[in-house]
Amino acid sequence: MTIRLTLKASVAALAAFTAGQAVAADLPAKVLPVVAVEHCKAAISTPAFGGLIKANPNPACFTTGIGDIYVGGAITGFAYTQTNAFGILSPSGERDRYGRVDFTNLQAWIQKADGPFQFYVHTGLYSIPALGLPLYSSFEQTESLFGPVPVAYGKWQINDEWSIQGGRMFTNIGSELLFSYQNLNISRGLVFNQENFINQGVQVNYASGPWAASLSVNDGFYSGQLNWVTGLITYKIDDSNTIGVNGGTHFADFDSSTRSPRFQFATINSLQNSSIVSVNWTYANGPWIVTPYFQYTNVAAKPNYFSPIVGAETYGGALLAGYSFNENFGLAGRVEYIKQSGTRGDFAGISATNVLYGPGSSAFSFTITPTFTWDRYFIRGEFATVQAYDVAKDFGIGAGAGFGRNGLKNSQERYLLETGFTF
Repeated sequence: MTIRLTLKASVAALAAFTAGQAVAADLPAKVLPVVAVEHCKAAISTPAFGGLIKANPNPACFTTGIGDIYVGGAITGFAYTQTNAFGILSPSGERDRYGRVDFTNLQAWIQKADGPFQFYVHTGLYSIPALGLPLYSSFEQTESLFGPVPVAYGKWQINDEWSIQGGRMFTNIGSELLFSYQNLNISRGLVFNQENFINQGVQVNYASGPWAASLSVNDGFYSGQLNWVTGLITYKIDDSNTIGVNGGTHFADFDSSTRSPRFQFATINSLQNSSIVSVNWTYANGPWIVTPYFQYTNVAAKPNYFSPIVGAETYGGALLAGYSFNENFGLAGRVEYIKQSGTRGDFAGISATNVLYGPGSSAFSFTITPTFTWDRYFIRGEFATVQAYDVAKDFGIGAGAGFGRNGLKNSQERYLLETGFTF
């Protein structure tokens, strides 16, 4: 009897165990959640746009084996006429003209903007019109300045706050950007002319909350020698207001006077061995963009080397402003003033550095730029005038440091029309 009960209990237990296995087998397996990877959703901030022309909010994007690759560009051309064209020849012997039709930008850029490893490459043709300077063709400027690949760098995003990059980069200095479509105006200003534009070197970046900062060791005015340190700090006060400080200085001298004129076109000998600091404030709210800034530069004297006995300082300030009346029409303008230290006449004996229109000179400029935009297409006109004061005209050879073929004129006016599109 006991044996029978035990056997019966064992059979029941086995049946229950087998039934449990069958029920478990019938249950669906636990499915782990699948995380969908969103492609082509990176925030694109390079190249920066600071005017009424806006960056493409939906640039072309391609998913590849190394990640999402974004492609953009700008195709723009302009026509201008000006008074008192300069007599200064370009490195290849090209003359500043009284008028021209040309490209301002025939460019494309490609970038990887997310993940630990990122990169940016900017290539093409460009003209950089700047007030108070000769304006050569886009082919001449591209060849004599930074070549057909002005910007190309790799970047390692260490974490959400820190990154490091190296290569050929946009400068940390200034409040106006390099290419015309990036700015409120077609032409860069007089204060802009004292700055460097493209740096080759390494840079560390930090961004957290309202703060952003960058520190770079680079070659200053494109000398190819690491002898500059530049940096910037910005603080976003609120959604409308941002303040910033930027600047740089050389920590070793570089003499480009023995190099070719083409090399010196980008690497200006006096400016390569200078120091610069700029403070700015930007207000951007609704239809308004307003940016006032002040800038100071210093060129140290280097007797018996590459600079004259007396160095130079400049003090400059500018007010940039833009107002959008509606989604298609806006008006931008700039006023600025800059002065060089020294006494007029010092330049006659080649004893002082000239970074404006001779020692003791100063200049004022006014620019106004009405702008029409339709989606990615734009057309804008511009009037700009420069008035120079205390221009050096006492070289003793019928020439001066001012406007005109012989450098003896005190002013220049330009009328420009630019059109094209960004993509």
